[in-house]
Amino acid sequence: MRVDTNDLISVTNANRAGISRLVNDAAEGKTIGILRNSEVAAFIIGPEQAARLSRIDEIEEDLQLWTAALLRVATDNGQRHDLDDVLAELDIELD
Repeated sequence: MRVDTNDLISVTNANRAGISRLVNDAAEGKTIGILRNSEVAAFIIGPEQAARLSRIDEIEEDLQLWTAALLRVATDNGQRHDLDDVLAELDIELD
């Protein structure tokens, strides 16, 4: 997420500007960073940015699943175990 340094404001200035102005700016596509002690403490974003971040989160999850699947395929030696054999080896009876 790119933030214009002009869109970084202190908590004090954010209070002075008022929530309505900040919400309107975010609704127009600005990403506003709120600074506390000269460090970004929070962001105010619009719905389009929130939807984009949500899509990115979903893509990240998908990539993690694909990575796990590819790793399994790459390390599969083809050996399979029958459930009954495993249960017998572990001395487990399913009743």
